[in-house]
Amino acid sequence: MNRQLTAIIEREGDGYVALCPEVDVASQGDTVDEARNNLKEALELFFETASTTEIQQRLHSEVYVTNIEVAVG
Repeated sequence: MNRQLTAIIEREGDGYVALCPEVDVASQGDTVDEARNNLKEALELFFETASTTEIQQRLHSEVYVTNIEVAVG
């Protein structure tokens, strides 16, 4: 079974951090592609080893990624 999940990737220092907010799993890499691939591997390992109860507790069924405008300064 395949599942569509969200990957948020941002630069941090000399590399990139990738986060899946649906289950709060993160990984990193030297490039965007490496961070994404490492996150995919971490997610597959999580779903392979976590109990059904843990998955249900951590899985957020709705995640929204959007932009907001805020006043600064």
